[in-house]
Amino acid sequence: MERRFSALVIAMAAFGTVFAISGCQQTGPAGSGDKDGAGKDFGVDSGEVDVVETIDITDLKTIYFDYDQATIRTDQRASLTADAEAINRRTELGVLTLQGNCDERGSEEYNLALGERRAMAVQRYLVDLGVPASRLRTVSFGEAKPAVPGHDESAWRYNRRADFSN
Repeated sequence: MERRFSALVIAMAAFGTVFAISGCQQTGPAGSGDKDGAGKDFGVDSGEVDVVETIDITDLKTIYFDYDQATIRTDQRASLTADAEAINRRTELGVLTLQGNCDERGSEEYNLALGERRAMAVQRYLVDLGVPASRLRTVSFGEAKPAVPGHDESAWRYNRRADFSN
């Protein structure tokens, strides 16, 4: 058993070394390209850096959920209506990601599934309000990204949510 494990570790190390070396090979002839190595191979002109512009989405509201639920609460509908209007008005937002989140209770697998159901519920609601489905995607973080640290209802109520990101 130990021999097989040792052989596996050695094989993985050898594969990793070969993979790393092959990924670092130069594609053009020696001496071509920029002197500092940051040129065309990386899609950046020598000395210039592309800046990715982040678009402000702070006007989009977080949607909160009840414990162990993925249905849109009545008190969250006005926020979603305002979010839909803002998304339709602000085409520069492009494609938005709806991030489903949970509190820490429940298994990791369960919370990932619940977070996905929450994100999908928000997506369906926004589509029903006229937001093109092509502008929305979903992801679940389960319990991995709490908004508020803590181990009681005062924290958990803020962690059962769907957030927007771009």
